[in-house]
Amino acid sequence: MHARGRSIVRIFVSLGFGLLPAAAPGHAANLPLKAPALKAVYDWTGFYVGAHAGYYQGSSRAVLIDPTIGTNSNVFSGMTGGVQAGYNYRLSSGLLLGAEGDISFPNYMPSSHVTSSIITARSYAQEQFDYVASVRGRIGYAAGSWLFYTTGGIAFSGERFLNEQASGNNEKALNTRLGWITGAGVEYAFAPHWSARLEYLYRSFENANITFLSGTHYSSTLDLHMIRLGLNRKIEWPGMPAYDPKVSPTDTESDRWEIHGQGTFLAQGYPPFRAPYTGPNSLSPSAELQQTWSNSLYLNARLWDGGEIYYNPELLQGFGFNNTTGAAGYPNGEAQKSGFPHPHYNTSRLFVRQTFGFGGEQELLASSQFQLAEKVDVSRLTLQAGKFSVVDVFDGNSYAHDPRKDFMNWSIWAAGAFDYAADRLGLGYGITAELNQKHWALRGGYFLIGGRSNSNHFDPRVLERGGYVVELETRYALFGQPGKLRTLAFLNSAHSGSYRETLDDPALNLDISQTRRGRIKYGYALNLEQALTDDIGLFGRWSWNNGKTEIMSFTDIDASLSLGASIKGARWGRPDDVIGIAGAINALSRDHRDFIAAGGLGPLIGDGRLNYRRERVLETYYALALNKALTFTADYQLITNPAYNADRGPVSVFSGRLHGEF
Repeated sequence: MHARGRSIVRIFVSLGFGLLPAAAPGHAANLPLKAPALKAVYDWTGFYVGAHAGYYQGSSRAVLIDPTIGTNSNVFSGMTGGVQAGYNYRLSSGLLLGAEGDISFPNYMPSSHVTSSIITARSYAQEQFDYVASVRGRIGYAAGSWLFYTTGGIAFSGERFLNEQASGNNEKALNTRLGWITGAGVEYAFAPHWSARLEYLYRSFENANITFLSGTHYSSTLDLHMIRLGLNRKIEWPGMPAYDPKVSPTDTESDRWEIHGQGTFLAQGYPPFRAPYTGPNSLSPSAELQQTWSNSLYLNARLWDGGEIYYNPELLQGFGFNNTTGAAGYPNGEAQKSGFPHPHYNTSRLFVRQTFGFGGEQELLASSQFQLAEKVDVSRLTLQAGKFSVVDVFDGNSYAHDPRKDFMNWSIWAAGAFDYAADRLGLGYGITAELNQKHWALRGGYFLIGGRSNSNHFDPRVLERGGYVVELETRYALFGQPGKLRTLAFLNSAHSGSYRETLDDPALNLDISQTRRGRIKYGYALNLEQALTDDIGLFGRWSWNNGKTEIMSFTDIDASLSLGASIKGARWGRPDDVIGIAGAINALSRDHRDFIAAGGLGPLIGDGRLNYRRERVLETYYALALNKALTFTADYQLITNPAYNADRGPVSVFSGRLHGEF
């Protein structure tokens, strides 16, 4: 590919799909380009699949009759993401005819998928859209690697209508609208099987007319504008002229960028348990079954020598027990990303990384979801800035760190008392620096912190408010086996409430928000991992925070100790299988437990009453590798004194997890 073509590729890939997490970058010059030259005329004929992300803006006019009449006009907007598939046929003249189907999902933020709402003296009615889809024809002109096209067809919208009546009766209705869609776009084929596109689409839908069981009638219009960036992969089957069985569908045909993906379906349930009383944040004593589902792409690109950009779009769906409340050591590490009956889009990570090598010995960083394959200097400085999770960089552990692959309980896969800065999905914005040497690494970072506890909105007072983290990782060998000790300290400067001040003023009625002002929370975590053999490893974490101010982002734990082991199945002929067993003990500070005992609520706990005991968690799992890409995990958790309450439980949680990745 000539230099100009490669420049265009970088622009399309970088701006089109941002490009995601890699670890420390390195010397691109050490890696030969493997992208073959494009043919003089790119062969557009064939099937393709792809994904897209973009921005939409919609408008709706609504009328509610209950029998009073309420009206409202609303403009809404947000980010969107989804998938598409289609077929192209290019004539010798350059004319291209095609057909495509697609589905797009709204962002998880409520303001993004609420199309209209109306309040009257009797009702509060709201309309939300779950997805938009279309089946379209395409006609265009393909000249070499470029395609210019127009498109049009039938559009669909899946939506739900909710009505909260003053009488306390809540109603719901589901509806599917039909409509039409038109648009235009440009697409560029930058590798033998890959193309990137930019397109604009306009949808207009028929009117919706919904009558609830109460007789309340809701009608509305809906129009939607959308601009999208997409990435397509051409698919060939055996028997097709260009089919090559040695080429993987995920081969990017260039060392300049990589693509990875994962999907995790996690179902959990528990049988009835003893509970003489319940509160707003209590697990229901009746049997419950819930599931979460996440699908992710990881798009990583090398921009220049040492510079990389990472983009991680995700579709998230499902529910945790009791809307992700009821235990401090919560049993589903994916549940904070849930709460949606249909998939919702989120830009989970979008950041840049720059590595400065200091020369000397080098090491190979293997390709992964968060790492471009490359050689880097062992002695290096890595800077990272953008949107990502604090625990992407800090509190790592080889045996307990990823609820999609290993332990699921919050107080086992992470340091329970590490109240790291994040939004409600566990993600945030920050900047980090890491100085790496052969036997140690020193990391530090600053992150925006929520404007209030458990919030999706960050405090705009940069540096005055925020989360500060520093971690020293030391590497050593014990009896010839590697080990790591990570020592972490954090400080949060946040607009937060005080447990003790709230308790000392009865007039506040346990409303901790009335005591919010600038306050400091601090804490630390010790994180150990030690290999005993090539197949057996031990780990442990001890974490603590001062426990005087409300939890901002993670979970209601002020002190936590976890210990566990991970065992690979080589001895019984299953080298890719893993057995895990671990336990955790979680505790609250005196101020925190008094607040909960009085009837206060934390982000995850609050039974209205409290017979305080330390919360104890036992978790064990068997991960069965079905093949190199697919793993099924059977998991059992026993939670004793859930939410620190000896009057409730214990709770036995049974889980099945199906995880695939490429």
